[in-house]
Amino acid sequence: MPEVRGSADPSPTTTHHHGTWEPAPAVRWEDAYLSGNGRHGALVFGDPDDDRVIVTHHTLVRPNGAERARPPRLAAELPALQDRLLAGDLTAAEDFTDGRPLQWVQPFHPAFQTRLRSRSAVGAERGYRRSVDFTTGETTAHRGDWRSRVFVSRADDVIVQHVTASDLTLDLTQEHQLPGAPARLTVGHGTLLTPDGALLNLRVRYPDSDRSYTGVTLAVVTGGTTRLAPTGVRITGATDVLLLTRVRRHTGELDVAAETRALRALLPDERHEHRHSYDTLLDRHLALHRTAYDRVTLDLQADATERALPGSELLKQPRSPALLERLFAAGRYHLLSASGLLPPRLTGLWTGDWNTAWSGAFTNDANLNLQTASAASAALPEVTDALASLIHRQFDDWRENARAVFGARGVVAPAHSDGESGLSYHFSREYPLHLWTTGADWLLKPLVDHDETRGERDPRTAAALAEVALFYEDFLTSNRTDPDGQLVLVPSYSPENRPANGSWGAINAAMDLSAARHALHTAAYYHPGTPEADRWRALAHRLPPHRVNADGALAEWAWPGLEDTYDHRHLSHLYGVWPLDEINPYDTPELARAAHRALQLRGAENDSAHGHLHHALVAARLRDGERVAHALGQVLDGDFFHASLMSAHYPNRDVYNADAAHTLPGVLIETLVQSTPDRLVLLPALPAAYPQGQLTGVRTRFGAELDLTWTPDTAVAVLRPSRTHRVELRTSSGTQPLELVAGEDRVLTLGAR
Repeated sequence: MPEVRGSADPSPTTTHHHGTWEPAPAVRWEDAYLSGNGRHGALVFGDPDDDRVIVTHHTLVRPNGAERARPPRLAAELPALQDRLLAGDLTAAEDFTDGRPLQWVQPFHPAFQTRLRSRSAVGAERGYRRSVDFTTGETTAHRGDWRSRVFVSRADDVIVQHVTASDLTLDLTQEHQLPGAPARLTVGHGTLLTPDGALLNLRVRYPDSDRSYTGVTLAVVTGGTTRLAPTGVRITGATDVLLLTRVRRHTGELDVAAETRALRALLPDERHEHRHSYDTLLDRHLALHRTAYDRVTLDLQADATERALPGSELLKQPRSPALLERLFAAGRYHLLSASGLLPPRLTGLWTGDWNTAWSGAFTNDANLNLQTASAASAALPEVTDALASLIHRQFDDWRENARAVFGARGVVAPAHSDGESGLSYHFSREYPLHLWTTGADWLLKPLVDHDETRGERDPRTAAALAEVALFYEDFLTSNRTDPDGQLVLVPSYSPENRPANGSWGAINAAMDLSAARHALHTAAYYHPGTPEADRWRALAHRLPPHRVNADGALAEWAWPGLEDTYDHRHLSHLYGVWPLDEINPYDTPELARAAHRALQLRGAENDSAHGHLHHALVAARLRDGERVAHALGQVLDGDFFHASLMSAHYPNRDVYNADAAHTLPGVLIETLVQSTPDRLVLLPALPAAYPQGQLTGVRTRFGAELDLTWTPDTAVAVLRPSRTHRVELRTSSGTQPLELVAGEDRVLTLGAR
């Protein structure tokens, strides 16, 4: 059993390089280094001869008809569908539609690129280096005396670029013509020279729409001359160029003059050199970005030589602890940088192509939830706030989904969203996503986890949970029960799978059962002592249990007779294991064994990154370190990461996608530390390839910050509780109670692992 002592001696700070670098500029936009503030994003190529920065913004989605789409009004037909499914018509849900074709959400797209094309030699060919510093969010590139620095300010919401050289002779333009740009865009350029600098603005109007976006760049130049040129300006003989860029999506006209004044107001003092302006802007940004990034670190005692490698070379060593260190750091950096106005999309906050895969949507039946898996434990409330922003701005739409499709009060979240609309209109026969009822519970789970880490209940989360429970009150009390008198979830959908002997819309999907139970109990917890809480708990107790199939595995559908389809990328039926705590090795060991058997039988289907890392998260909860290692290996061996350390959806860097990059930190934390409001599990599933290291700053759901250091022989955990509480401590040595007192550090020393 672990030794428990009273207070911690300060441990030495272990540091390593929190960033990555390359010895050549990016050629592909996928390899461009990333910066972002949760609103604006920047993809930075770092080419001295043709320096490009692609500008993105969370609000930039292209109208495609979805802006007018509404959910199908099917509530009147719902009772008939339920009767048919319960009578054994396994394909009945295929007709539960209004006949519309599949409508994708509005696609996310880039705005434009700022481009600085050199017209003079900027230095020797040798000595080039570009890098990104995760601690600051700053990308840099240099060759000879030429240097470029870029960051996206979290404080001032502006993209800042600073270029210096002894002779800057170059053309500055804003260019919208990026891959996949529609041919029928209406584009207007404006350029103006003023005493304060050159002002460039680019207005782009979407085809057949009243919606537009406008990019404004203020260029402040030191030395030389600046004159107008086609669609931009020509700078000759300068030593210093400072660019401030913003983009706005709007209807009607944008007040460009007001935008310009706002950019000028960011310059601290016109008399200062522009490097001072840049540094002042950077300092304001660092107060927010660095504070967030530095909260949690992972050190795997990697080899110093490997740590020094460029990212593209380190990726060729998939078993290197240095690679996992860097991917952990990059994952937290990119997740933070993509979260602000909204949480990360399928591509985070970045894309260089107008034809973004799957519309670059918020995909709520797995991807967004996996990407935000570490928000609470990795101490990134900024991510939780961004997720809450998405949820609360769409709540009226969620209410309409419940009324239109189910004839119910309360809310139902869509499976896909473009960030503007929360309506359920993206569905088809093969993907009846309008039947999925779990989304609201899954999206609210990180908000509940965040409340548990801080020991306070957000009234907005309480109100949202009450509306989820209200939906289940209506949906589950339609007098439809099984032969044992238990309630039936019908129709029920397990994304994005179907029974081997049935169709997509079915009965009693395990995910739906787990979500309904969790939502009802959690809503009751947030509303103690109320009649509603008693009613919600009673309703939860009437739900049927999970079913174990003939293979000894947790069945994906608890309804008798529905057979499992194992080779699939989604693990929806294991929702009760992760992210919920419904099924675990401690309280429900038999169900945990069945869940583990289901995990063993699950195939990888098309090798999607999210499938492999979802598998790893579930395996970690079930204490299977070997299976975690295998799932991680599928991603690390599969060439999923670009030189930017942003990831792809498929092996061989096919389809730019943030799932692997953003999910990986959550996987690694789960192998080392797991917590509930009343339990702490240490080193439950650490892969053998990482025998030593240190994880600092992790937040637990019982209100303690935790540092963990481990070697092959021992481990030391330091807890810093913010509230007095008793928890159950689980280690490889056994179980014991742990009394925590607010403000008193506790040190746990674990013996041989």
